[in-house]
Amino acid sequence: MSGDNYISIDDFAKVDLRVGKVISAEPVPGSRKLVKVVVDLGGEKRTVLAGLAKWYKPEDFIGKYVIVVANLKPKRMAGMVSEGMILAAPCSGETKPVLLTVAEPVEPGSKVC
Repeated sequence: MSGDNYISIDDFAKVDLRVGKVISAEPVPGSRKLVKVVVDLGGEKRTVLAGLAKWYKPEDFIGKYVIVVANLKPKRMAGMVSEGMILAAPCSGETKPVLLTVAEPVEPGSKVC
């Protein structure tokens, strides 16, 4: 990685990563890419539109503990608002992304550090 790609610890501290438990998921009407996922973040539930429909059925998300970028600015897509991002790797386009999860159940809303 080149030095231009590094961020400071202060920049990283701005990213709010939380563990969320997926409580529901459904296809987004009119979209072949998006899945509407509702995530329990402890004190609140968030709707996240995940661009993973090519690889995952909605039922594949249910009950999973996923890592969510909780302080991402909401974005309107396909007539809905996404209130975060579910992390997956790799992000190379044609390779199936694997959802980033936790090894054991964790209290929804727990901060990732």
